[in-house]
Amino acid sequence: MEHAENKVDFNSPTYIIENFSPLQLSALLLWKHAGAQLQLDEGVQIKPFLLDIAKGAFTLFNLNMASAVVKIWLQEHKMMFHCDCNENKLRLCSHQALVLHKIITDEEIRIFYDDLLRIEKFRKVAKDYGMEQENDIADFFTLTYHNEKLTVTPKSPYLLNVTPDNIERLKVDLLVGKHQAFKTVEFDLQIERIVLVQHHRYYKHLILNICEVQIGLNGKLKNPIVPIELLSLSWKEKNAERLKFMVALMRFQQVTAAEQMEEDLQALKIVMANPLNLAFYYQPDNNKQLTTKNLIKIRPQILGADNIKIVVLQNEHFYEINFYLALAGRSYQLDETFFPFNYFILLGDVLYLISDIQIFKIIQFFRKAKGKLMVHQSKYNLIKEEILDKVNDRLLIEYVYVSQRPEEASNLLDNTWPEKIIYLSEFGDYIVIDPVMRYGDVEISIRTKRQVFNTDGKGRPFLIKRNESLELTFMSHIIRQHPYFEEQLEDDLLYFYLHKNRFFDGEWFLEVFEQWQDEQITVLGYNGLSGSKRNPHKATISIEVTSGLNWFNTEINVRFGNKKARLKELNKAVKNRAHYVLLDDGTYGVFPAEWLEKFEQLFNSGERVDELLRTPKVNFQDIIALYDEKMLSQEVRKELSVYKCWAAYEIASVALPKTLIGTLRKYQTEGYFWLHSLAKLGLGGCLADDMGLGKSVQVIAFILSKREKTARKELTLIVVPNSLLFNWCQEIQKFAPSLLTTILHGTRRTNDEAKLKQVDIVLTSYGTMVSDIDFLKKIAFNYVFLDESQNIKNPSSQRYRAACMLMADMRVAITGTPIENNTIDLFSQLSFACPGLLGSKQYFKDVYSTPIDKFGVNKRLQELQNKIRPFILRRTKKEVGNDLPEKMEMVVYCEMDEEQRKIYALYEREFREYISAQTEEEITNKSAVVLKGLTRLRQICNSPILLKDKRWDASKSAKMEWLLEEIEGRSGQHKLLIFSQYVQMLELIEEELNMRKLHYAKLTGSTKDRASEVEKFKHEKHVRIFLISLKAGGVGLNLIEADYVYIIDPWWNPAVENQAIDRCYRIGQKKNVIAVRLICKDTIEEKIVQLKQTKNDLIEKIIMPEGMAKKVFSKDALLNLLKNK
Repeated sequence: MEHAENKVDFNSPTYIIENFSPLQLSALLLWKHAGAQLQLDEGVQIKPFLLDIAKGAFTLFNLNMASAVVKIWLQEHKMMFHCDCNENKLRLCSHQALVLHKIITDEEIRIFYDDLLRIEKFRKVAKDYGMEQENDIADFFTLTYHNEKLTVTPKSPYLLNVTPDNIERLKVDLLVGKHQAFKTVEFDLQIERIVLVQHHRYYKHLILNICEVQIGLNGKLKNPIVPIELLSLSWKEKNAERLKFMVALMRFQQVTAAEQMEEDLQALKIVMANPLNLAFYYQPDNNKQLTTKNLIKIRPQILGADNIKIVVLQNEHFYEINFYLALAGRSYQLDETFFPFNYFILLGDVLYLISDIQIFKIIQFFRKAKGKLMVHQSKYNLIKEEILDKVNDRLLIEYVYVSQRPEEASNLLDNTWPEKIIYLSEFGDYIVIDPVMRYGDVEISIRTKRQVFNTDGKGRPFLIKRNESLELTFMSHIIRQHPYFEEQLEDDLLYFYLHKNRFFDGEWFLEVFEQWQDEQITVLGYNGLSGSKRNPHKATISIEVTSGLNWFNTEINVRFGNKKARLKELNKAVKNRAHYVLLDDGTYGVFPAEWLEKFEQLFNSGERVDELLRTPKVNFQDIIALYDEKMLSQEVRKELSVYKCWAAYEIASVALPKTLIGTLRKYQTEGYFWLHSLAKLGLGGCLADDMGLGKSVQVIAFILSKREKTARKELTLIVVPNSLLFNWCQEIQKFAPSLLTTILHGTRRTNDEAKLKQVDIVLTSYGTMVSDIDFLKKIAFNYVFLDESQNIKNPSSQRYRAACMLMADMRVAITGTPIENNTIDLFSQLSFACPGLLGSKQYFKDVYSTPIDKFGVNKRLQELQNKIRPFILRRTKKEVGNDLPEKMEMVVYCEMDEEQRKIYALYEREFREYISAQTEEEITNKSAVVLKGLTRLRQICNSPILLKDKRWDASKSAKMEWLLEEIEGRSGQHKLLIFSQYVQMLELIEEELNMRKLHYAKLTGSTKDRASEVEKFKHEKHVRIFLISLKAGGVGLNLIEADYVYIIDPWWNPAVENQAIDRCYRIGQKKNVIAVRLICKDTIEEKIVQLKQTKNDLIEKIIMPEGMAKKVFSKDALLNLLKNK
């Protein structure tokens, strides 16, 4: 019994027997230490789970007693006991006493504790190894106890057992017999195997065997005839058919107590198949010696139904029923043939096997009746119906007394003759398929040989000849429908059958039913089947797409026979990936597997409304991709043609508004045309030109054009960040002063719809839009524009939900950064501008966002690009580079001094150790702690003062020293923008500027008069420096007066930094722009720069055909940021 000893602790005994010797193992020892505790109970089971020499552990359990574990071991002439029960241990507890009794009485367990018994056992076993005289016998053998059985085995696996039996086994395994390679052969003779058919000498039953005989040069058999031992021969046979042949022969080499007709006939058919192509010989007289001259060569054949002929004659008041065998081209009466064995008929040199039980019984019956029966006419009809008709199913019966009168047949049979019918019924777990042919009023199974009768006008019977050709075609058609049916032709049954699971399997029965219908076969009984809840008809699907107001209407008609599937049930089946759909009558239609994916795409592209599928017209590409042209109405085809041209940017030009002040650049004019095309088609979109390319002037030109061309007043809502309200006012005043504009913002804003409708443009902020949405959502705007639309990138935010409630003929998102972090940003903005284009949030996540953002699935990326391309207009500065001066970006690496580096190293080590000790899940749950740790490291890079840690008195900052030197050198000739995400850092710079008496402007989130600070920087010559917080001034500002930009601290998202740089690098800039990023060497900032390289082209990866990178911030990513150089 093998157990790991270290799993059982043999310490802390609860009872000890001192001065123990194995000789003491007796009842006396037990009574001495147990006394009244010993209560032998046959119901207690004791099972050792560890047994080794001198120690063991046992489990006791009984229905009447709690389970206990007892350990007993020998140590320094002591017997130690331990039990985990709660009984008093002043003496052996009841469990210990029972185990000790087991050790004393069970020799196979006692041997582990009794040295003398163990040595004696070892020596007995050692005798087979010749080692019984060894002194230290225990060094060579060991005990194991497994499955309640003791085994003594050598410790060495190489020790050889040397007994006479083992010697013989070794000879067989290792030696080749001296004469094995030689065999006497007569070179003028050859050996042939034959099948010998004979009677048993005493019991007279059939004996079959394979024998070897010699063949002389004259081709005759020569003695001796040597039977082969078939069992040995079969072991060497690998061919399955030949092996079955040998096993079948072996069945007829023994005396059987009782005849087993079915099994015998099955075996004999295998023998007659003769896969070894052996000659058959028959020994007629088994009393004679087995020699070649007493053998007759025979030819085995199967006797089938075609060899049987029953003739019925009418002789006055009697009918004669005669039996004949049709063999070798003539008819034989039974007394003319010889039956050497029960199942065989011998005629000449042919041995016929009666292989069919039914035929065998009929032959045996007529043998007893001497080949003929006489039946009185009064009982004949009963015999015919009960016996002859059933026999006629299998055997041919010739009714001589019945005439063949085709003229009567043609008069009595109608135009439907003959008719093919299949009856379906159940038998247990099987479906019975019974093919019949109807001749007039008579139905006959096509698997029967029964003849068809009818009666003439005088009541006289006449024979209707069956259409054998048509029936054979019918049978062939059924056999081809399932491989099992061909096998069943060998059965005696008049029908075919399939298990219910196979009958209703997948689409098999649908194919079959369709074929039966095509063959004009009538199917009866299907509705009575327990599985008939499945409609037997294949689905017929018709689809028509028509045009609605803002959507395409798709009518999907799926029918199974005359039953229809509702759209709701189809949708349910598709969602569940089910192959069955519920029909009107409660049955289930089998939904074609190849349509599941197709219909899933259809339902994903639209919304089910009653029995229609509505697809928003923004998803016109889905209509083109998913539907065949023949499914589309003429009107839909025309609309799609227009949409296709628009998607290919075949956009008509539109005259610029006459009152527009200023000139649009070429790409701005194209944007203006594009906005007009959206309005004409009733679509929305996203104007996503790079920052600084003048998106606002394109929008203003479009609104002005609409005002000039439209007789009725149109109302436009423009939603912008708070900081850009005055910018938009200025831009409108600059380019289209004729447009009446009002600002809906602040405590004095109006809630009077009539007043708003008196102006052309309503300007409001995102915050006001959210708070006033109940008022705004009731107004029917003509156009709604969202500037810096990334403000609604979170689809769970109030801003997004409020924006989607706004009513408008056209919605447009305006942004220079349609994607800041991941594709969900894009979903939110396009779902506002083009409702329905990207489906639901969950659908977008499952189909696009997760595969692209997490796994970089290029196929999904391509699909998304193609879907959104017509609805996003984006031009980069690189594309319109001729209109802008040069921009140079550079990174300056600042070296910390010794004190700043020491502070950074200490914080970095503490943070790295903290991250290392956390699990992935803990990091996710403690994101605020992680963010705080990262922020401290970045603040130290700016200046240790930002920590406000009293332990440090470091005031020096590598970045501050470099920046101040740069300001003093540049500010005389240039205007500078200085960005930081930390307001405290800007305050430190502000103190230094005050000390140096340098003039500056400052813009942070707490700045009240933003416009004043911007105007001061733009127009006052002595104000050369603009301190801006990244979040407060990163978007919307036009500061082309500056030509130097300093990013004090790198941000995770490169798009935010680019926005800051583009405050001065935009349309109207005449000077070259220098953008400088300050990075502390060998710090987290350097790692951030590397990380940003994977995101730097994130927008283009969706809008331009490039691959998408993953956004990962896991434990490994954090440790990589903190990794030592």
